[in-house]
Amino acid sequence: MEIAALVSGGVDSSVTIPILKEKGYDPVIFYIRIAMENEPGFTDCPSEEDIEITTFIAKKYGCKFEIVDLQKEYWESVIDYTLSTVGKGLTPNPDIMCNRLIKFGSFEEKYGKDFNKIATGHYANTLEKDREVYLSTARDKKKDQTYFLGRITYAQLSKVMFPIGNMLKKEVREMAEKLSLPSAYRPDSQGICFLGKINYREFIRKYVGENHGKVVEMETGKILGTHEGLWFHTIGQRKGLGLGQGPWFVVKKNIEENIIYVSNGYDPVAQYDDNILMADFLFINGKPDRDYSVKQRINFKIRHQTEFMEGNLINEGEYYRIISDKKISGIAPGQFGVIYDKQKKICLGSGVIK
Repeated sequence: MEIAALVSGGVDSSVTIPILKEKGYDPVIFYIRIAMENEPGFTDCPSEEDIEITTFIAKKYGCKFEIVDLQKEYWESVIDYTLSTVGKGLTPNPDIMCNRLIKFGSFEEKYGKDFNKIATGHYANTLEKDREVYLSTARDKKKDQTYFLGRITYAQLSKVMFPIGNMLKKEVREMAEKLSLPSAYRPDSQGICFLGKINYREFIRKYVGENHGKVVEMETGKILGTHEGLWFHTIGQRKGLGLGQGPWFVVKKNIEENIIYVSNGYDPVAQYDDNILMADFLFINGKPDRDYSVKQRINFKIRHQTEFMEGNLINEGEYYRIISDKKISGIAPGQFGVIYDKQKKICLGSGVIK
């Protein structure tokens, strides 16, 4: 079997290589160059160190190694999506779109066609049932990354391998230490997908600009100050508002009138809701697993987090609606609602929160 292994220089993807070799495979390692080092806002681009580590691993395990450049594709898909979403005052998720459009999209189209499988260092699994493949959660529930994979297509899922899906993060680190991999003690990446370590606010400021508006207290309607643009703030935000006598929470954004509504207090009621309407809902396996014209029990996430939330999902024409059992905070339009089965095992699909 021909396997393309995507290795970034981090500990998770590094460990996939000895695992694949142990199973008798001879993977070809690919490092995807995507970070735009010449763009303003970059504080420290790690690609040189990434490539150094990945080269070491390729030599250690006798693997062919290729560096591929997908900067143009990344800009035209992920960055374009991010800036477009931000410009509408919504909250994007570049990591979700990067997986669909770059790692399993452009890479497969340009370099992966001759390979049977594409292996990555995601904490996720695949499950085969009734001759179909399903996206399944990882053994390490704290590190599970199926939320970021909830937008991939069935064709992409059918070709992917997750070698560390049944390992705990602690075990991955221990394995890297035992094998003396240079990434063993490397901290987890906090950058946006492949974008690198950027000053996100300055990056957005350059490409979207500023659009000053009012900051209003939700309960009283009192004007508390001004903001530089809706895109610099997200629902649930507690810092960076420049308001005294806090803490203040962003609880709502009025896109038409360019107003940010905030509430004062530790856990403001105004921040909570139990209804989440989603557009452009996509089932990973291409079709609903049940009849959602009536309410069906599901688990769901509206952000990358350990805990699942419980509720019902119902189809309302072109939209799908989550009705949560409990009122929840931080529902951010533009983000993704990702749906799981009742057993919290299979990731079914995702929709864009309205």
